[in-house]
Amino acid sequence: MLGPGIWPAVLGLLGAALRMDGEREGGQSTGRRGAKKIGGNERGRVTGRIQPVPRCRAMTQPRACQEQEDGLREVTLSTQRLRVLPPAVLSNPRLESLDLDRNKLRSITGISKLCNLKRLILSKNEIVDFPTEIQNLVCLEKLELNQNQIRVIPEGVFSHLPRLKHLRLNNNRLGALPKDLAVCQGSLQYLNISNNLFRTFPQPVLQLAHLQELHVQNNALRQLPRELFQWQSLKMFKANGNPLREPPSEVCAGGIQQIRNYFNHLQHSSGQEDKRIKTMFLGASLAGKSTICKSLKQGQTKLVPKEERTVGIEISEFRIEDFTFLFWDFAGQLEYYMTHHVFITPQALVILVINLHMYQTNDKTFKELVGFWINNLSMRVPNSVVLPVGTHVDCCQEEEVEEKRCDIMAKIAAMLMERKSNLAHFIDNLEGSGEPEFYVDQWERLKEMESCTLTILNLVAVNCTDHRDIKKLEATILEHVKNEELFPEVVRVLPPIYRQVEAAIVDIAQGEELADHGMMDLQYLLSKLSQCEHLANLGRELLQDILRYLHRVGLVVWYEEIEHLESTVFLQPTFLITMFKLLVRYRLVQQLESISLDTLIGEHATIRDRSNWVWTFKSKAMLCHRAVRALVKHQLCSEGMRDIFEEIMGHRPPSRRGKLFSLLEHFELCLEVRHAKALNPQASEFVPGKPWETTRGQGESWYLFPTYLNQTEEVSEVWGGDHPEDLHIRAYFSPEIPEGFFQRFLVKACSFYSTHWVAKATCLLICNGKPLLIKENNQRAYSYLELRCRKPAGRTGFQFAWDFLMAVVFIIQKLAEEWPGLHMCVKTPCRTAGCPAELIWPDMDGTNAMYVCAVLL
Repeated sequence: MLGPGIWPAVLGLLGAALRMDGEREGGQSTGRRGAKKIGGNERGRVTGRIQPVPRCRAMTQPRACQEQEDGLREVTLSTQRLRVLPPAVLSNPRLESLDLDRNKLRSITGISKLCNLKRLILSKNEIVDFPTEIQNLVCLEKLELNQNQIRVIPEGVFSHLPRLKHLRLNNNRLGALPKDLAVCQGSLQYLNISNNLFRTFPQPVLQLAHLQELHVQNNALRQLPRELFQWQSLKMFKANGNPLREPPSEVCAGGIQQIRNYFNHLQHSSGQEDKRIKTMFLGASLAGKSTICKSLKQGQTKLVPKEERTVGIEISEFRIEDFTFLFWDFAGQLEYYMTHHVFITPQALVILVINLHMYQTNDKTFKELVGFWINNLSMRVPNSVVLPVGTHVDCCQEEEVEEKRCDIMAKIAAMLMERKSNLAHFIDNLEGSGEPEFYVDQWERLKEMESCTLTILNLVAVNCTDHRDIKKLEATILEHVKNEELFPEVVRVLPPIYRQVEAAIVDIAQGEELADHGMMDLQYLLSKLSQCEHLANLGRELLQDILRYLHRVGLVVWYEEIEHLESTVFLQPTFLITMFKLLVRYRLVQQLESISLDTLIGEHATIRDRSNWVWTFKSKAMLCHRAVRALVKHQLCSEGMRDIFEEIMGHRPPSRRGKLFSLLEHFELCLEVRHAKALNPQASEFVPGKPWETTRGQGESWYLFPTYLNQTEEVSEVWGGDHPEDLHIRAYFSPEIPEGFFQRFLVKACSFYSTHWVAKATCLLICNGKPLLIKENNQRAYSYLELRCRKPAGRTGFQFAWDFLMAVVFIIQKLAEEWPGLHMCVKTPCRTAGCPAELIWPDMDGTNAMYVCAVLL
């Protein structure tokens, strides 16, 4: 799930200048709380302000080493473009720490002279052959060789390194580890071999009994050994990005204890193969997604009338042979796309449905019916498999169908080729820059994106009224999911208890006792399951493990990371969609206008209030608490679920918030606008240390829904126009700013900065009286967010403005990480009037502040 894990970094940047609203946590963990993962490296939390000063140690030239006294124990020579080790370094046998990060080293001849070396950093160089001289560094405790091009590590090196505690080999070309790594079993505590070419788990690792942290992400591992998890010393393990079947990735995502529990249950019984695949139906409105989905499920043609089109997302399940398909039918209207990002996940088959009757062989309709979806998939789930399906062929001539099929496939291929070309262009620009070492992280990010590409299968044209075409489509889908090259994770090995609990939950969900909403308290669910004879000994911990797995495959929904939902399990995921579409839906204004008089009276509201609600929503995209209550009650009543209204909305007075807003705020779909009590300037007296009199509260809470915002002049008026002296930067996006990105940014930023003005594509944040303007420009090949703040006076003022800018940039950057196929680059436009030149910012690691500050000033 997605979560605001950015706050620790932001808080550190803002320092004492900002009021701390507290750290929120949730979503996908980076391993360490607040850690920021960049280019395969994990960097710790930012704990202080970024100072606009030179990198004294890192910028020290090699010759400076000669000027140091013989007793120097630590030398940092990163980003110096070194091709050989400086003699001054090699002539210091007392050296204990040497940082050669981000250079151009291919070998380290002479390093064996440094016999007292304990820490050696060689990451991000050009090393192909593993440097065997390292075997002479018998005191070595930390070795980092990540982000090189090493293919083989010879035997006989690690057998001479008995004190080695920390070894980083990630982002190389390794497919095996030397057997003598086991010699380090008494000392090695950290090992990172992620982003390599391992197809089987390296056996020497199994002898490292004191290992505490192990990273094997993004390899080609199909199976993890049971023995690995028998060590009690192992505290952190990451394996995402592997095509795992035993244990499945969904189990590994639950952490070490869940993996141990998984193997413990396999120990007492043989595993069962589970062949299951999530299938997402995407496409524009009225393309025929629901018709195809229902026809496949029922095995016969099933036309869905226009008035029954999908609202939000519909979920169903059916089987072909021994494969289980979980169908997710996504509504095509743009209003619903704001919630799609929650459910569009990797490792799924994407069926992109295209109405061939509406399609015309021009760029406009291609972009609307095809290109929009391809672009968003390439940004959100860039390694997906996409099957285009053309519908309404019965309304087209045979030659017309073939012409449109060829046009669609050619244009998709051109899109992907353009994307590949753009990435290559970005990479060449960084490599050809005057100081490429400042852009290593950006280069690595681009190289990772370059290795990801959508797999586009051949378009299948179908007549939805013809049973034979439906069967042909079914056979095509089955053929593709059986291809292990396309779907390596389609088969999962599970302990029998997992399938038994799942079957029991399905029975409960389909039973007459459970209401349509399918919400159930976790403890009550445990008691119900324990009534089954074969599940009598089911414990809470095991149930939670199984629920985590079922949540990740999409069979149930359990948001244990959301405080107000951790004790609630949604046995019917479709009801979660219902909750979203209560307020994020197509034609919401009409829903407001249709609220019945009885509902209004029940909420102590009048027809005039309803008119005011409609006007405020149209003009400001805001709803007051009573309006939300009335709207939700009206819609739940129409669906026969009035009995859960208070649980969804919270009791009045709202001593405990309801489930709805916990969901909407967690996924950054709405923002509560708090009206704090204002100081009363007419108070009779002010005495230091004594509370000043305050006015009464400003009324009930209001909620902002950025997706419904319109462009207004208010933000521009408050800002007062751009000035040539403004501090001005731009965050460029390629291929474009994702749909809904700016709206989610508004919720993130405005939940932190309490004073703000917002519009559809503009936002003005205020911190300590200082304004910062953010504007969205989303044109093809020219998509960026523009940030502006007034040029401050003096060093203190500039430091604050810099921190303010950087905090917002980090918010944008952190949000962008949720789109793995999205490239973001921060630039500073030239201050000379009419000059189109822009300075590309170096890597955002907090060490190159002066490099950028000089340009901003």
